[in-house]
Amino acid sequence: MSGKSERHVFIVLFRGVGGATQLPTAPLRKALGEAGFGDVSTYINSGNAILSSTLGSKQTHARIAEIVKRKFGFEKDVMLVERNHWQRIIRENPFPDAGNQPTTMHVFVLAKAPDRAAVEALSARAVGGERLEVRNNVLYLHVPDSFCVSKLPPVIDRVLGTVSTARNWRTVQALGKMAAEVG
Repeated sequence: MSGKSERHVFIVLFRGVGGATQLPTAPLRKALGEAGFGDVSTYINSGNAILSSTLGSKQTHARIAEIVKRKFGFEKDVMLVERNHWQRIIRENPFPDAGNQPTTMHVFVLAKAPDRAAVEALSARAVGGERLEVRNNVLYLHVPDSFCVSKLPPVIDRVLGTVSTARNWRTVQALGKMAAEVG
């Protein structure tokens, strides 16, 4: 044994960034780096970060939440996805044909896996070619007529009984590529 701690790479998704709620990327990268996280990078100004940590998932999550609350007054949910799980999310996309129009395909990371009845209730609301599938704590949503036009996104948390944060397919792929490049 080398005595070196195992290093995990995480995709960090900050819920509700945009509009009135900002989380400035340069100060965020600096704060996370000063806290001992490695390989810190951010992707666009909408609450996405990549980092490595020698802490486990729960400890990393708690530390990030504490940092953004203390330094930025950010108290919304933070979702953490380990790199291998993120790559599986990409590989297991049930709607690969939607990848040709990456802004119509979205992945919601859910705080917890919803029960089957809740998923069926949400599916019953899909209209106009909308498709969705839930796998554990991930919701794949294809909205061919536009995310903004769909009536599903505003009700997802309430119907599924959990908190979520969504990223379009372009962002999902970009974050996956960034995470894969971390040594």
